[in-house]
Amino acid sequence: MNEGQYFDRKSARIKPKDAVKHIIAFANADGGTLVIGIEDDGDLSGTNYQGAHKIEEYQMAIQQDILGQPSVSYEKLSYDHNGELDYLFLIHVDLSANYLIKNRSEEVYLRIGDKSLKQTYSQIQRLEYAKGERLFEDNLVTGAQLSDLDEDLLSEYKMHLNCSDLSNQQVLEARGFMHQGQLTTAAILMFGKNPSYYFPQARLRFLRYEGVSRETGSRMNIVKDQTFDGPIPTIIRQAHSAVSAQLREFQFLGDDGRFKIVPEYPEFAWFEGIVNAVVHRDYSLRGDYIRVSMFDDRLEIFSPGGLPNIVTLENMRYTRYARNPRIARALVSFGWVRELNEGVNRIYDEMADFYLNAPEYSQPHPYALQLKLENNYPSRQLRLDDRVDDLEKKLNMDEFNENERKILAYLYGNGQITVKIASETIEMSDATARKLLRGLVEKDVLSWHGNSKKDPKQYYTINVD
Repeated sequence: MNEGQYFDRKSARIKPKDAVKHIIAFANADGGTLVIGIEDDGDLSGTNYQGAHKIEEYQMAIQQDILGQPSVSYEKLSYDHNGELDYLFLIHVDLSANYLIKNRSEEVYLRIGDKSLKQTYSQIQRLEYAKGERLFEDNLVTGAQLSDLDEDLLSEYKMHLNCSDLSNQQVLEARGFMHQGQLTTAAILMFGKNPSYYFPQARLRFLRYEGVSRETGSRMNIVKDQTFDGPIPTIIRQAHSAVSAQLREFQFLGDDGRFKIVPEYPEFAWFEGIVNAVVHRDYSLRGDYIRVSMFDDRLEIFSPGGLPNIVTLENMRYTRYARNPRIARALVSFGWVRELNEGVNRIYDEMADFYLNAPEYSQPHPYALQLKLENNYPSRQLRLDDRVDDLEKKLNMDEFNENERKILAYLYGNGQITVKIASETIEMSDATARKLLRGLVEKDVLSWHGNSKKDPKQYYTINVD
């Protein structure tokens, strides 16, 4: 395993007092495991050699050198080391939800990515404030039973953890989803068959608007409205399918003379935005829910819950702090949550790679966060208008209706068009697009190319130089 948010490894030569800072850092963040007996390059050096500190010394340092004792458990893994029995010493650290963990010198460390970083006075203050926000997902859900959980999701989770041989209860207890035989809020949100029974606010609504603004009354312009309210992994998958089905693709002629297709937004950017909203929203806020709103020119992802006190709009690209660390850690196992704060940074990078405006984070009010992704609809429209102007010099455009004008403008700028691209250009059905294209062929404005009417590669070109 690579070192990361939840895992670190050290040689047994590390002084116990120096190992303590990593225990503190894990406890103040999302929990994790420190392994003693592995070198920085990954070689197993074990704990049974001259110069190695004894396992008992590390246990003693944790007991004596840490204030506000974290919840830790120990594990010894035996293995054959050059013909002799040797051990790795694993220290499993649970997150400290209610209070800050410090060392004897009142120093505080926080795990950020693969580093255990010492915190400044102001950072410590913000952490102390933020600790009060880490309670809700650990609340016990009165009356909830193991039978309320989705067996298939639990089996998938155990497969990702490589522990399919363990019982559901063992895994849930080990990962903090169950305490003293009772399920937590995080367990119901992650694996519940019907989380909305306990938490009606735990849902995501997807809205597709026609145009660039929200209209009401007789001008209501919602063309798609879907609500998803299952367990978190199911919500993520359903939201991905819903948004994917509404995204447009655009074709252009590249410098190499080949036609290229570009999606409306980079997939990573919008999907990461949705995952972050689901993972980091404040589930204690009733009466509000996640909203993904798609307009012609932008995508907005609204998440209930302000930023944790340690995170600001200015530092969020470089600061990681999970409001729901157990849920976040579980979704790392599913492969949806990024460590090292890679996710937010990569959203910026992906948008830049697509020559789109930088993502915009804002707080519509103190208890909400919104991400806005803009596409290049306005510039596409400007190019369309430019092409229409050029065409008007070559054709009498008054002879064509609005949709025919759009098709002609696209062809004038791109060279060829298919029925599918035409339907996306005019935002109407394939049948309507096909009829328009055939009509333009009859007017001798377009030429059809193909071997038969069922040829999947058939296309049209414009008869204007």
